[in-house]
Amino acid sequence: MEINLTTPALLFPAISLLLLAYTNRFLTIATLIRSLHGQFKEKPDERIWGQIKNLRLRVRLIRNMQVLGVLSLLLCVVCMFVIFAGNLKAAEYIFGLSLILLIISLAVSAWEIQISIKALNIQLSDIEESTLKS
Repeated sequence: MEINLTTPALLFPAISLLLLAYTNRFLTIATLIRSLHGQFKEKPDERIWGQIKNLRLRVRLIRNMQVLGVLSLLLCVVCMFVIFAGNLKAAEYIFGLSLILLIISLAVSAWEIQISIKALNIQLSDIEESTLKS
């Protein structure tokens, strides 16, 4: 593989956009957790507690996605420095590791999306139940 200074730089916009998307997901979930926490304090409910536990897992996954994305970006920068220093073989390995971290980050993102969909389906199921009873 032929690697030059622009090769790892190609990932900068993609990783930056991913990190922005991950941060937006985190902020949305944090707002929802705060809202559910207030509701639970007022009137404890098993369903609200279940949602909070689900959101806690999702927050951990998003944190892991962010850490993996940041490490991927950091390794891209290290790779560029190693290329600049003239060690192309080490740069190839570092860039490969950066890609692997990005892949893992995306896989964790897909996992978090599946959990989110499952939670929404549970939320919608009680509407369906009340509609069918009517």
